[in-house]
Amino acid sequence: MVDAEELLLLAEDIAREAGALARRRRDEGVRIAATKSALADIVTEADREVELLIRGRLAAARPGDGFLGEESGAERGSSEVTWVVDPIDGTVNYAYGIPHYAVSIAAVTGDPEPDRWVAQAGVVYTPVVDELFRASRGGGAWLGDGRLAVSTGSAAGALLATGFGYDPATHAGDLERVRTVMPIARDLRRGGAASLDLAYVAAGRLDGYFERGLHPWDHAAGGLLVREAGGVLGGSPHGAPGREMTIAAGPEVFEALHSAIYR
Repeated sequence: MVDAEELLLLAEDIAREAGALARRRRDEGVRIAATKSALADIVTEADREVELLIRGRLAAARPGDGFLGEESGAERGSSEVTWVVDPIDGTVNYAYGIPHYAVSIAAVTGDPEPDRWVAQAGVVYTPVVDELFRASRGGGAWLGDGRLAVSTGSAAGALLATGFGYDPATHAGDLERVRTVMPIARDLRRGGAASLDLAYVAAGRLDGYFERGLHPWDHAAGGLLVREAGGVLGGSPHGAPGREMTIAAGPEVFEALHSAIYR
């Protein structure tokens, strides 16, 4: 039997330590280690170092668990738990000195695929402002002592967030999607860190979020935050957040956003 609160406490401790390391390395100066899907899609030395720290701490505490990380790939464990980790979400922000980046750690059970897993615990920690968003299955979503709740939107329209992929060939489609949702929008934000966009939806700081091209580690923790805050998380394929689309919002805004995107 999985103890979601125990997993959450472990994730919180590791996220704080990982965030402190990321911030320290940012203060020392960033070194680009590689590019990924496109020249603009970078990996820093700190991304790799922070993921190694997280992986090492998890292995020491729970050696039978699996691991799915942005920088080191997937490894199945002997237990039913897999940790889904983005060591520094918002790497381009991080590299440019923009303080909008986060450590994202989630524990899931079942097959580690977004449409089949069950998220048990998740944290999104932004070290520069020292905010740790946390959630456990059935235990709600929290920031400090305050329980989070998604917004209900307003007659002025929804404050929405989105992101764009690094492949220039996808930009026209992304911009066309923005055009289709603007009639329901109050305004649009582009933060550059999916985990924080999702955390902000959970906290009611954003009314909704949509983006194409996300990986499991981008939304594993943030998606649980949204659901535990009373929101709806969906997309495609298979109605789950994924590479084709991720949508997160309160129920009313989700319906309007989903209709606009899949019109």
